Amino acid sequence: MKLFVTFSLVFFMCFCANVKETEIITLLQNWEGHEITFHDNHVFTILGKDTIAFPFQDGYKILTYVDSVGCIGCKLQLTEWKEYIMEMDSLFDNSIQFLFFFSPEKKVDIIRALLLSHFDYPVCIDEQDSLNKLNDFPTEMAFHTFLLDKSNKIIAIGNPIHNPKIKELYLKIIQGGEVKPDNRKLIVQTEVSVDKYTISLGHFDWQEKQKASFVLKNIGKSLLVIQDVNASCGCTEVTYSKEPIQPGGSVVLDVSYKAETPGSFNKTITVYCNANSSPIVLRITGNADGC
Repeated sequence: MKLFVTFSLVFFMCFCANVKETEIITLLQNWEGHEITFHDNHVFTILGKDTIAFPFQDGYKILTYVDSVGCIGCKLQLTEWKEYIMEMDSLFDNSIQFLFFFSPEKKVDIIRALLLSHFDYPVCIDEQDSLNKLNDFPTEMAFHTFLLDKSNKIIAIGNPIHNPKIKELYLKIIQGGEVKPDNRKLIVQTEVSVDKYTISLGHFDWQEKQKASFVLKNIGKSLLVIQDVNASCGCTEVTYSKEPIQPGGSVVLDVSYKAETPGSFNKTITVYCNANSSPIVLRITGNADGC
């Protein structure tokens, strides 16, 4: 199964809002069937303490790479990965191997995140960023996770933790199911307006939880159904009504943010729905001040 054929069927559902469609198509064409290269001396560790032997399996692998740019904790999403690994292990009897390559600016940041999340799956703390240097990964974080076949060739790109459609796609490929043409056009679409795409929370004490609200209005002629809402960081929570929204109606997304440490932040909330503009990317920014 070719990457471009597989992924182009669903890329409208998952691409980063900062990337143009033509750029995505070019990227997919360049990475179609590309074989990921690994060093023989990659070292894996558990909780940043003990190094272990971690031979690569011959079956499907899910590789995720995290660079040092931005909030490491937001990118890792370790709790969500733990749940996903457990789910896949139960479905495929531990036959899917997960390859985590983290390239932090400071190793201690990764170790702290591993300990806080009790993430005891083997990871490679790649301080020299050697995997990226070998393969020259795309710059966009949305394209730093890959489904590999037994030959380490890419058969799909996208993060199943951040995007339920990618999760669904990976599952279908691994199960050997047919990836059919994009059925978005068969789903009744509607139109959505957003009261604001970015909310600044200004300056506040980093120990105080902050709240904000986004309003999505159904300005189309069909029901609006929110399929999923993903926050870019575990420190951001979103609540909303799961009921379909009638034409002319609105839904409020209540966002709460609790900083883990002082500092400025820029967090995204991605809304997946049956709107032509989906996914809708919302953003909260601000400065969590220390003492």
